[in-house]
Amino acid sequence: MTWICPKCERELKNETQTHYCAKVNLDTLFEDKSPELILTFDKLLLSVADWENVAISTTPNCVVFVHRQTFLVIKPMKAALDIKFYSSSPPTDIKLNKSYIYSGRYANHYRASKLEDLIPGLVGYIRQSYELL
Repeated sequence: MTWICPKCERELKNETQTHYCAKVNLDTLFEDKSPELILTFDKLLLSVADWENVAISTTPNCVVFVHRQTFLVIKPMKAALDIKFYSSSPPTDIKLNKSYIYSGRYANHYRASKLEDLIPGLVGYIRQSYELL
C-alpha cells in the first residue's frame, strides 16, 4: 500500500517517509538538453515504466523509480544522464563512472549521452536492481 503526498503528489511507502517535498515537472529537468539526451531518457523510461508496482517521481535534480525502495535514479546533466542503479556486487562487464557500497549494496553510476550508450545488458542490471530491493 502506498501513500500520495498531498503537497508534491509523490507516491511514497507511508505517510511518515522522509522525502523532498516539491512538485517538479519532468520537462523542467530537460530544459536546454539535447534532443538526443531526451530520446535516450525516453528509451530508458519505456524500458522500466511498465514493470509491476513502479512509482516514478521527479525531484528538482532527478527522476526516481521506486519498487518497495528506490532502484533507479536518473539525473539529467548538461551532456549526459547519470544512471544510478544498485547491485549485490559491482558489475564487471560495463564501464561505470563510479561504484561504491551504500547500505550494504553497491550503488553504481553509469553515464549515457546518446542511444548507443544504452549498451546491451544495462536494462538487465536495472532489472536486477528492481528485484534486489
